[in-house]
Amino acid sequence: MNLFADIRELVVAELQGLMASGVLPAGLDLAAVAVEPPRDQGHGEMATNAAMVLAKPAGMAPRAIADALAARLMADPRVAGADVAGPGFLNLRLEPAAWQGLVRAVLEQGTGYGRSSLGQGRKVNVEFVSANPTGPMHVAHARGAVVGDALAALLAYAGFEVTREYYINDGGGQVDVLARSAYERYREAHGLSPEIAEGLYPGDYLIPVGEALKAKHGDSLLDQPESVWLADVRVFSTDMMMEMIRGDLAALGVKMDVYSSEKALYGTGQIEAAIERLRKLGLIYQGTLEPPKGKAPEDWEAREQTLFRSTEFGDDQDRPVQKSDGSWTYFAPDIAYHYNKVQRGFDELINIFGADHSGYVKRLKAVVSALSENRVTLDIKLIQLVKLLKGGQIVKMSKRAGTFVTLRDLIEEVGPDVVRFVMLTRKNDVALDFDFDKVTEQSKDNPVFYVQYANARINSILRKARDAGLDVSDASLSASHLTHLGHEAELEVIRKLGEWPRLVEIAAKGHEPHRVAFYLYELASDFHGLWNKGNDDDSLRFIQGDTAISAAKIALVRAVGVVICAGLGILGVTPVEEMR
Repeated sequence: MNLFADIRELVVAELQGLMASGVLPAGLDLAAVAVEPPRDQGHGEMATNAAMVLAKPAGMAPRAIADALAARLMADPRVAGADVAGPGFLNLRLEPAAWQGLVRAVLEQGTGYGRSSLGQGRKVNVEFVSANPTGPMHVAHARGAVVGDALAALLAYAGFEVTREYYINDGGGQVDVLARSAYERYREAHGLSPEIAEGLYPGDYLIPVGEALKAKHGDSLLDQPESVWLADVRVFSTDMMMEMIRGDLAALGVKMDVYSSEKALYGTGQIEAAIERLRKLGLIYQGTLEPPKGKAPEDWEAREQTLFRSTEFGDDQDRPVQKSDGSWTYFAPDIAYHYNKVQRGFDELINIFGADHSGYVKRLKAVVSALSENRVTLDIKLIQLVKLLKGGQIVKMSKRAGTFVTLRDLIEEVGPDVVRFVMLTRKNDVALDFDFDKVTEQSKDNPVFYVQYANARINSILRKARDAGLDVSDASLSASHLTHLGHEAELEVIRKLGEWPRLVEIAAKGHEPHRVAFYLYELASDFHGLWNKGNDDDSLRFIQGDTAISAAKIALVRAVGVVICAGLGILGVTPVEEMR
């Protein structure tokens, strides 16, 4: 049940009636007509922009349209009031029965309440994390992992067919650096002093890799030239790093559906096939590029390269795919990888990147548009940095990692549920402060605690109701006399429940899982407010002397719990049933 969608259908039907009767001209496009919560709750419970968006195409004053529409809407038994405001805004109030019926719908549908058919089974690939396999995941990776995983869950909840994918960057020079770093730990395992030269990875996490290499090869690689051991050590070390990364992801509750390897693109013809595809579309040519901005022409050596016409798709400049010496640029395997995703039949692609990848946005969008001939869309979400604070001070770096705070450090400190929720308390493109003091304090200022406390409080109320002899099964509660939920404070909570299906669709369309976290905080706040009002007004207490009244109030409590659990499920957070 989506009450906002239901009322929009009513508005559209009445507008069509106005067109049929000649009040409005026929053939008006009603796609932009919306029904949403008003910005000022004092103006009503819902508002529609119908008169404002139709005034110009209809050639009529907005107020005239609003007056005609209001008269027709008032004939519907769900509508208690339709008031025209200002130049033509139409504010609606519904009969309490319409809202009360929503509680029954929540209890009947369970966590399916709010699920949407918006996606209509469209296939979406969400690529996220994709960290270089050179060490454990750090805090910045954690935020990208949470955003990607929650977004995937949100899209699945909204009716999309979702694939979670990790792209292993194992084809570049950084894995050679990893192999050389691991080899020094292998020497260390034999009692030799490791030579961690500048540019190598210094973290202690490579000590087990060195010991594992010793267990596999004994001393056979000692004093051998790099040409003998580099390839084998590179594969061995990469595999161990990926095992560590999979463990990090599992600790955070993230499970990938697909792991794709950059290395697998080389020597298999996939890069060549992708470039040839672009060539056949007339998008590959031989040319030279202008000097980069800020670089004087005399300092720039123009070289003929193989270029992709990315400017035809909105990029700032055409992009090289092959150097003058015949080797591929870094962009070439990215082209092949995205061509692979297009060929797998995805309707939409979403990449979750760190903020340092902002320069790749336009070129990747251009190449996906080109390779799919504009059939497939690519959305790139950039993840801003996370700053860790404790006692007002920036948290020091991890000794084990060498240069950064690991995800495991964070999880061991506060647990995966706190990490996941906090990472979604800001939009992805806004920097985030992860304050250890704040996320562990029990107050309204800590959104993790506040939402979990609401769920724990709900479970406490249900236990007390059972102890009082009430049947608190969803089937029994949904059959209760919900007309007892007539107090404005109760209706306010129900209205917030009514926003959930609409919120899911808005968040899914915008690829914005943080909206779910924001909504849960608001719902928890409304619920806590209702609970507090019961301290001053006995009629608002959830357990009353009258069984029928108690059942209705407990039905509302349970409905709030259902929605909180559904939202936390999307965020990948386990609901807390009891606070200690």
